[in-house]
Amino acid sequence: MFKIFRLAARDYFHEWQISICHILALASILAPLMILFGLKFGIIGGMVSQLVEEPRNRELRPVNSRHIPQEWFKEIYNRSDVTFVIPLKRNLAANIQLKSKTSKSILNVELIPTAEHDPLLPEITKPPKQIDAIILSKSAANKLSVKPGDIIDGSISRIYKNQTQRVHMKLKVQAIAESQSFNRDGAFCSLNLVEALENFRDGHSVPELGWPGKPDKLQYYYTGFRLFARTINDVEPLKQWLNKQGIDVRTRAHEIATVKKLDENLTSVYWVVAFTSIIGYVLSLGASLWANVDRKYKELCILRLTGFRTSEIICFPVIQAMLTACLGWILAVIIFQFVAFTISHFISELKDAANICRLLPTHYFLAFAITIFAAFCSALLAGFRTIKGEPTDGLREL
Repeated sequence: MFKIFRLAARDYFHEWQISICHILALASILAPLMILFGLKFGIIGGMVSQLVEEPRNRELRPVNSRHIPQEWFKEIYNRSDVTFVIPLKRNLAANIQLKSKTSKSILNVELIPTAEHDPLLPEITKPPKQIDAIILSKSAANKLSVKPGDIIDGSISRIYKNQTQRVHMKLKVQAIAESQSFNRDGAFCSLNLVEALENFRDGHSVPELGWPGKPDKLQYYYTGFRLFARTINDVEPLKQWLNKQGIDVRTRAHEIATVKKLDENLTSVYWVVAFTSIIGYVLSLGASLWANVDRKYKELCILRLTGFRTSEIICFPVIQAMLTACLGWILAVIIFQFVAFTISHFISELKDAANICRLLPTHYFLAFAITIFAAFCSALLAGFRTIKGEPTDGLREL
């Protein structure tokens, strides 16, 4: 087998002009396919990744306020398509005035109840568990000129028994949330803090903070929730389930459906183009190899007379086709890398420009495997052409 490989390789490189034509023909088909798929994977794949990675795309927001009992949250928390849910109080309760020693202004911020595994907070950021701890948004932290570890003053007021009362509490800035977590003036806090503020505003006492008021036993109910589906595919089914319960929610289901539909359509178009191109290349390569075998039919017959087995003679065009496939694939990869670099260079001002046209290692391997398979099938058909005649046919043509 080594001898036939050596003969096929020497013949392949001896006729380098024809070999180069075959390599260029392969690269001219494979490179555009790789570029097309690289753009599809880079642009559409990036959009899909942003949908998956952006937690707000998995968020379901209630449109109207309503009374929601605690038992409802226990039910929805056990659903497999829910990754995070926490109750919300009235909007009036969900705000507090903050004042720091480093800023003269008093800032009114929105309070966002949070807990473990909050999608809006990085995994390395632990949510506040103490009633006097908060995570400030970057906007609020900049206006208050504070950093993690600082102590700031929080205050709220109410009208109780025809008198205006204001209470203060010390709050520790546990961390600063990035803009993508919350882009307004806000603070992530424990649900206990929001409940305490609402109780005080409703005239009730808050013993844990030393705030006076009516010592009534409270019956907690909530007016809304922060709810996140486990994946973007769970958003629509979860929305339908909530609608059946009479809860109208706002989602980004339309944006999700648009990108997914675009991905499906482009994938279908790509595979139609790819299949057509592969069939065309197989026929083209098969025809050229068939013609090449016809041209060398006399020499191949003589090789059979000199003792080469039939299987080795069949391998002759197969080996040459494998060389064309490998060299053509390498040239196509080089062309793709050049085009991808050129595209990213000319649109470098865009975010993630380097990912506009890209392929993963598995994509290169898949392109190589398809190329080898197509070349092998084409060459095998041409190889069987060599064994139809008699070995002495080569001598008759001398």
